[in-house]
Amino acid sequence: MQSTEYDLIVLGAGAGGENVADRAVQGGLTTVLVEHELVGGECSYWACMPSKALLRSAQVLRAARQVAGAGEAVVGELDVRAVLARRDSFTSNWSDEGQVRWVDGAGISLARGHGRITGPKEVTVTAADGSTSVLTARHAVSVVTGSDPLIPDIDGLREASPWTSREATSAKSVPASLAIIGGGVVATEMATAYAGFGTAVTLISRSGLLAGMEPFAGELVAKALRAQGVTVLLDTETTRVTRSGDGVVVETGGGSVVTAEEVLVATGRTPRTRDIGLETIGLTPGDWLKTDDTMLVPGFDWLYAVGDVTKRALLTHQVKYQARAAGDVIAARAAGAPVSDAPWGVHVATADHAAVPQVTFTDPEVASVGLTAQAARQAGYEIRTVDYEIGNVAGASVHADGYTGTARMVVDEQRKVILGVTFVGPDVSELLQAATIAIVGEVPLDRLWHAVPAYPTVNEIWLRLLETYGRPTT
Repeated sequence: MQSTEYDLIVLGAGAGGENVADRAVQGGLTTVLVEHELVGGECSYWACMPSKALLRSAQVLRAARQVAGAGEAVVGELDVRAVLARRDSFTSNWSDEGQVRWVDGAGISLARGHGRITGPKEVTVTAADGSTSVLTARHAVSVVTGSDPLIPDIDGLREASPWTSREATSAKSVPASLAIIGGGVVATEMATAYAGFGTAVTLISRSGLLAGMEPFAGELVAKALRAQGVTVLLDTETTRVTRSGDGVVVETGGGSVVTAEEVLVATGRTPRTRDIGLETIGLTPGDWLKTDDTMLVPGFDWLYAVGDVTKRALLTHQVKYQARAAGDVIAARAAGAPVSDAPWGVHVATADHAAVPQVTFTDPEVASVGLTAQAARQAGYEIRTVDYEIGNVAGASVHADGYTGTARMVVDEQRKVILGVTFVGPDVSELLQAATIAIVGEVPLDRLWHAVPAYPTVNEIWLRLLETYGRPTT
């Protein structure tokens, strides 16, 4: 057994772990990443990147067909084999050699194996060959182990060996039919992707789609999925799943029976904390790890958590944001330097609470940031909502024939600033950063009038939202 000492030990070498380690090294600390799978993590190999590669080709094809002239030039159908090959290039064929080179070049050490906390500031790593080594941290341990797909307690589901997001994004061939259980981001994105491949998709959701977003977002996505050939069953409970040699049978509480070649379960995530040694320091294995805004776990002066395991915002960009704050504050505390932990300081992840941007890459896209109208009311704000049809903007008519979409702005009536914005429509993800800046910067509405959108672009939606709200008279 080998023993090695570092300033910081990071459990998990996904996007969050890499960023914690990188910022700490830039702050002058020695750092080691502990990883038992691929360096680069879920986003690089089974989530963000491969899923968007699967979605993009069919999206481009549909977009071309919505513009006169281009639509007539488009002949033939989607080349699914080429789409899968492009996806493989995005994942480097599930090789992490490039990521490992980056880690080495950044001055970060790498320990391959499964890491478990075995005491304060101590992690024992078990390698694939069974050998163990003990790592000791002078200053901190950061848990960035991510999350796993949640398999709900549905009769027969586990025994049916369902697909999760990993299998859906890494499939080597496309099934003729696919049943999807769930109504969130993964469910709707994969329904969009596989429908584009020609798969007969049935989506089964026990409520509506995209819960937690503005209601019109799920409604528009459901309508679009049906137009793309997906059978969408809303307010439908899945009661039983069985697999035979011919595929799977999904039974629902409403009496519907869905048969498919494969079944994908996309009903949420669970923290990857069951086997990382939390019990050795008085925490409960399998629990989410709560943190303060510097990502420090309460009750410890050395234990940090970043990313999905915190349940703050299960999004790669927010994970990286948290990681930058955590790496910087760990380095500052190790050096005895001042810590900027007031809201919006350099050492805190303030945006996690009310300024989280998110894009659902369905067709149409859903881009949102900040609070929904319901969340704002529940938080005690006096609000006004402003809706506008994006298709009525001149730039949208240029973008696509028959462009349809909706925008909503949620305004704090007392401070006259924006609390939340939601866009639904083709390519609305490119509108999101402006909304994020407006919310984070708390830009007053009367100042936003001077942020003139170029004509004719879809960004003119900002002018229309402000006009609908009403221009200040003084």
